[in-house]
Amino acid sequence: MLLFWILFNVFVLAMLGLDLGLFNRRAHTVKFREAALWSAAWITLAAAFAVVVFFWHGRRPALEFVTGYVLELSLSVDNLFVFLLLFRYFKVSPAHQHKVLFWGILGALVMRGAFILAGVGLIRRFHWIIYCFGALLVYSGVKLFRSEEAGVHPEKNPVLRAFRRWMPVTEDYHGDRFFVRRAGLYATPLLVVLLVIETTDVMFAVDSIPAVLAITLNAFIVYTSNVFAILGLRSMYFALAGMMEMFQYLHYGLALILIFIGGKMLLSEYYPISTEVALAVLAVILLASILASVLGRKKGRG
Repeated sequence: MLLFWILFNVFVLAMLGLDLGLFNRRAHTVKFREAALWSAAWITLAAAFAVVVFFWHGRRPALEFVTGYVLELSLSVDNLFVFLLLFRYFKVSPAHQHKVLFWGILGALVMRGAFILAGVGLIRRFHWIIYCFGALLVYSGVKLFRSEEAGVHPEKNPVLRAFRRWMPVTEDYHGDRFFVRRAGLYATPLLVVLLVIETTDVMFAVDSIPAVLAITLNAFIVYTSNVFAILGLRSMYFALAGMMEMFQYLHYGLALILIFIGGKMLLSEYYPISTEVALAVLAVILLASILASVLGRKKGRG
């Protein structure tokens, strides 16, 4: 099993190396067509991996991978809204957003890997923790359902405030550089944006990782489904950046998904919900919220 962990991570690093070292060596604004092609490529790779899992481990693990992937990808949409708000708040040039998201996602892979291993270990050793995770998801879902719109407040970020006290930051951007040398080493605002994105992802992981653990406790399946969703997140951001405001009711759907998955964890001992049913419920909620957003927008125009 260790070999598969190594091979998968080598594959991920190779793909990231191709992305940054070959296809995006020069900073540029990512257009819709390029982003759509990359999004399609990542979805295709995830589908191919699901087929590999099917022939390697069978139908159930493959279905768990697909459900975990769809769940993580849908919850990650909330990240996209926050990324958009952060880039607007810090006035990051479109040409430099790709680099920030690249390094942000690389850091997210490391942190989520640690979260997954810790979460699986805790649930297997202390089964009652699954109820804590379930309650957390229900609480997060209710909180998201009651919130009207996302907002960002970087000035309240304790990590960022501590960083500014420790490291001097330039007032202006210096291209796509994170550091510059003046009378010493200075961070640029681009590094500040990266730091905010990293810490924001930690907060998102508090919801998304327990949600996937409600589907399976197979660490490899949880990790790989998370990785594929996160790797496709960057290209999805650029593909949807101009259309995010269309999905006005999507956060209600995401809230219902969190509540449903939380309820699944809370009822796991008394009324277990199959992976097939969970996947179907996720699909119905997502499609319904997207359809409601589209119809609501058309009605508003009319």
